[in-house]
Amino acid sequence: MNDIAGNGVGFTASINSQEWHVAWYPPPDPPSGTPHGAEAVCVAGDRIVVVSEDRQRWGLPAGRPERQEQWVDTMRREVREEACAEVLDCRLLGFSRGVCVRGPQEGLVLIRSMWRAEVRLAPWVPRFEMAHRRLLPAEEAFQFLTIPNGLGPFYRRLFAEAAISRPNIHDL
Repeated sequence: MNDIAGNGVGFTASINSQEWHVAWYPPPDPPSGTPHGAEAVCVAGDRIVVVSEDRQRWGLPAGRPERQEQWVDTMRREVREEACAEVLDCRLLGFSRGVCVRGPQEGLVLIRSMWRAEVRLAPWVPRFEMAHRRLLPAEEAFQFLTIPNGLGPFYRRLFAEAAISRPNIHDL
């Protein structure tokens, strides 16, 4: 298993019972494919925000674009909706490019922007799909994420780019 995703180097991941080849691309320009939204490592002081629909699977605030949203606008909206937080400052870290190679969406190429967002938390009033929010010390956040099989190197890269303590390879 690779420890961390390299630029443009694809690896195989199992996502929603489909096989995807996923690669990390650095900013500023997205690789070719269909825009599929944004995901953010949200930093509130010395804590990372994680969200969940069911208290079983935890992830980072993320979602798909609405209408003709720009990458940053999708990220800001999803952070507001899913984490009840306001983005104070943000930095584009890179892009994921996923190509479905087996399953019902075979041939589909999806691009997602990846961010570090400094946030101010609002009172927790869930109104969308996420019903739970946790604040975790940066060094513990990675182990709480529910990472699809094969995406460990990608999330290690995300956390490294976000300047969050690099998780131990054995945490997966």
